Amino acid sequence: MLHGWHIGVVIPARDEEAHIAGVIEGLPGTVDIAVVVNDGSTDATKERAVSATARCEVVVIEGDGDGVGASIDRGHRALLERFNGPFISVVMAGDGQMNPDDLEDLIQPIIDKKADHVKGNRAMHEQGLNRMPAQRQRASRLLSWFTTLASGQRVGDPQCGFTATSSKVLSEWDWERSWSGYGYPNYWLINLSSRGFRIAERPVQSIYRSEVSGIRPLHFFASVGWMMAVEHHRRNLRWLHPKRLTPHTLFALLSYLLGWSALIPQVSNDLEVELMVRGVPGIAMCLLFWSIAHLFDRSATRVHRELRSHATT
Repeated sequence: MLHGWHIGVVIPARDEEAHIAGVIEGLPGTVDIAVVVNDGSTDATKERAVSATARCEVVVIEGDGDGVGASIDRGHRALLERFNGPFISVVMAGDGQMNPDDLEDLIQPIIDKKADHVKGNRAMHEQGLNRMPAQRQRASRLLSWFTTLASGQRVGDPQCGFTATSSKVLSEWDWERSWSGYGYPNYWLINLSSRGFRIAERPVQSIYRSEVSGIRPLHFFASVGWMMAVEHHRRNLRWLHPKRLTPHTLFALLSYLLGWSALIPQVSNDLEVELMVRGVPGIAMCLLFWSIAHLFDRSATRVHRELRSHATT
């Protein structure tokens, strides 16, 4: 426990017999419970987790091998059942790529009541992304850009799985509608933003060894990109509800529609037609209007976040 908050750690693990004990034994003494979600391991991950020498209670629950996102959801829900009173759920991978020394700094914005969800940001750390393979660095920057667009707020390192979430968020979360596989962090960020929760980022160290990622880039970007596009539109449509409507949302919608009309000559307005006659490409006007829409969207996100914050204080 720390400053009146119970601390739980969710550790999704699949075939991590070489690292899981070290992850558990490295947890700081402020952690009350570590929930290891054994996601269909075929090695001795479970046995190593049970026999680890820990400074906190360790609970091992079985997953169905249906993805890291589903495993994290199971861990969060297990902590909801275990704790009475406010708590923070921290997610750490079972592969030892997250430094437990960063945990207390990660949860501090929640303790200080400045955030509801905190993301680790490896680029903010003094070591930066120097140890991250070059291909992953490029992918991380691209996903940061897409997630910022989809969530309506700046996200520096969306794929970092080192996170802390308040029990307030978890108690309100729609567990029946979730995203179970890769892209889980992006899904969470978009939906946290949609609900007006406050998101903060803290520097965390990245630890890389010689492991080879099993992610197929084309499949990953296709599935995660489609999910973010759907959730982005779902978020904005939800804000058109009369109780949630703001001028920022209306201006964002208008700019977004003007962007589409610039691409379709049959529905272009007089201004767009005149600009096209003068040689301005339709795609240029489209990107301009969509950039304006994004700025209004970010303003709308900030307004919703402030409204929720004031309503709960």
